[in-house]
Formats: sequence, C-alpha cells, structure tokens
Amino acid sequence: MVKFRTSARPGSPNPRPRIATGLGAAGILFAAAACAPTGAQTVRAVSATPPESAATDCDSLTTCYTPRQIRVAYGIQPLLDRGIDGRGQTIVVPALAAQRPPPPKVGDIRQDLKRFDGLFGLPAARLKVDTALAGEVSPWLANQEEVQDVEILHAVAPAATIRVVLVEPTALSSPANAMAALTGALRRGLSHADVISISAGWGEHCLTRAQVARQHAVLRSARDRHVTVVAGSGDTGAVSRPCPGSTSQDAWTPVNEVSAPASDPLVLAVGGTILTGDRRTGAYVGETTWSVPSHSQGTGGGFSHLFSRPGYQDGVADAARAVPDVAADAAPGTGMAMVVSGSGSGSGSEDTIFGASGTSASAPLWAALIALADQAAGHDLGFVNPAIYRIGHSGGRHTAFHDVTTGNNTVTASGETISGYGARPGYDPVTGWGGPDARVLVPLLTRYAGG
Repeated sequence: MVKFRTSARPGSPNPRPRIATGLGAAGILFAAAACAPTGAQTVRAVSATPPESAATDCDSLTTCYTPRQIRVAYGIQPLLDRGIDGRGQTIVVPALAAQRPPPPKVGDIRQDLKRFDGLFGLPAARLKVDTALAGEVSPWLANQEEVQDVEILHAVAPAATIRVVLVEPTALSSPANAMAALTGALRRGLSHADVISISAGWGEHCLTRAQVARQHAVLRSARDRHVTVVAGSGDTGAVSRPCPGSTSQDAWTPVNEVSAPASDPLVLAVGGTILTGDRRTGAYVGETTWSVPSHSQGTGGGFSHLFSRPGYQDGVADAARAVPDVAADAAPGTGMAMVVSGSGSGSGSEDTIFGASGTSASAPLWAALIALADQAAGHDLGFVNPAIYRIGHSGGRHTAFHDVTTGNNTVTASGETISGYGARPGYDPVTGWGGPDARVLVPLLTRYAGG
C-alpha cells in the first residue's frame, strides 16, 4: 500500500516561492531539463581517434571529462578491466519520441553513437528502440536528452543492451498524460529490463493520489521481478519545475518539494554533484553539491509530501521519505563529453560536443553501475535501496561512497532566496550517501542486495 503524507514537512521553507527561469515545460519530462549544452563546441567528425587523443580533444574544447576519466574517478574502470562490462544486462530507458523540426537539435542516434564510440574508443553499442507506445515516429530520431542517456549508459556499461522505450510527444500536454506515458513505458519495459533508468520528473503536487498509486503498483512489480529502477532527483534545487502542460512561466509558482518518481521509496533516487578529477588521469580529487543558485539550478533534494519514511531510511530521515539516496556528477562544466553528430542537422561533417548535465546525467551513470553489479553478482540485484543504506550505516561507507559534505540546494531567483538543505558528513537530503567508488561498492552490493 502507498503511504501518503498529507502536509508539508514541519519547519520546511516557504512552500510556494516565486521564481523565474528560462526553462519551459517541454524541458522537464523525459528530458528532465538536464541536457543543457551551454558552451557546447562544434568539431569535425572523428571516425577513429585513439582514446589518448580523444582526452586531449575533449579538454581543449570544453571542461568536460572523457568517459574513461569519469570511469576512473568513480572506480568503474577496474571493473571493466576485469570484464565486468554489463554483458548480459538490459537497461531500459523511457524517452520522448523526437520529431522534426528539432528543438534545438535532432539527429540519428545511430550516427551519434558511432561518432561517440569512434572518438572515445568504445565498442559498438547494443541499441534497441521500441516504438509501440509512440505512434508513427522514426525510431532513430533522437533529441539531446535521449542521446545523453544512451551515451552515458554505454560509456559505463559498454556491453549492456540499451533498450529505449519511446512515448508520444503528447505526453507533455498534461500531468495525467505525462504520468500515464511514463507508467506505460515502465510497464512495457519490465518484460525486458534488468535496470530501468529514468530521466524524467515533476513536482509531487502535480500528481493525483490515484496516479501516484498506479505508478507505485508498477514499481512494486519491478521490485518483485528484481528490476532496479533509478531516477534523477531533479535540477532546480529545493523547488519543482512547472507541471506538464504549463505554457507560461509567468503563471508558474514553484513549490518547495521533491519530484516524482524519484520520491517513490521503490526508486533509487540520484542527486547531483560537481566532480573534480585529475585532468590527465581522471583520478578522483573531490566533489561538492551541484548548485547554481542564481540560475535556479541544482540538485533536487528534500522530503516527500506523499511518501512516509521507508524502513531502510530509519536513522537518517524524519517521518518522510528523504531524497536523494546517492549522487554523481551533474554539472555541465564537469560532465562527461557527449557527442551529437552532424547528421540530420544540416551541418555536414561537424559534430557537437557538450558536457552532460543535470540529474539525468547522474541517474544513468548509477543505472549502468547497477548493471555492472548485476553481472558481477550473477543475478539481478533488484531493489537495492536497503543494501545501499546498510552499506551507508556500515564501516564500508567511507570507502564505498565519496561522501559529499559541502554545498546546498538553495536557489535564488527574481531577488528571492528559497532555502534548501545542506550537505554534511554521512547521509543528507542533498547528495544522499554521495558518489560511488565502484571498486568497493559493487562487491558490497553483490553481498547485501538481491537474492
């Protein structure tokens, strides 16, 4: 049974602040507005560049990291070197079907991956696209959000199968349509998935209890089938974005709240950080909370108004479900380098490289990491949240996670500051337990999770 909360968390900040943003409603669903190619660079297409050269290219164009640098920073590369590469795993990604004319850029995802793989020395991706829920659309047209999700998943779990489940663009027209589309994609993906990665989210107040209950029922089915569901915690700090179907930001009065589906206790909610790694090797240096208050950007985090505290959060939260559970790099200035090919955009041989950003960059990283853990365990770990918190409460926390202890998700706009929450040692409702050190975390997950 879904446990609902009926009021705001005591002592929470003003629940209905006004805030200005340049993001519209179309940027928040199945594109969780995380794809922000600010400062993106245009380069000539590279067909087969050695990884060492690729690192130089990336760093000379933007401040992004190469896939290998990200893998080194988070302890993933040693697993890949041992053959733990996601082989035999299927990661399902719900995504909004792309249409022409593109806003801002739509291309052929097969070409995007080919360029990405050639630039960074990756094997060809195992990509499948399911259009059954999307109507009459091209399966290969893809917007930058879909490209970001797929390229991050492929970089971290290069041998996993990635199955994109497309939904109709009309999913953006209302909260009911958005919720129905995502729930339908989850339901359809369950028959194929070992892990589901969601880059979508909207404020809890946008949803009815019936809608939440229907989605929770699908998430229970995922748990029962040992499918791990991962979702980003949102990209506007302590407040939510406009509800689906909003057409005027002037009419938007954001609510101090967390976002669904990340707030569901059956979801592994992933927050965002700013990663610092060695620019030559990728070696981990540190992390802080991802937050750009003046632009109303930052990791989502706080306490649910809908869900009571699950048992696995005993000792770290009050009476409400706290979000997120974990975190990873989400800042565009330190994101993994993404490639959108020139094909289909009229730019000939030119590609665009930009840094992955938002919690819809950190969520697929964690989804791919779980796929690696599934392979290492020899079975699907499924609902990993209890194991994550068990590790967090153990002596292994200091080596399994990169604890984030600085920063907050307070946002400021239109002269008003909306108070959020601060990072601190151990668990916090900003970055959860922190970023992963997969060398330690994956073996612990295989010991504690699933059955």
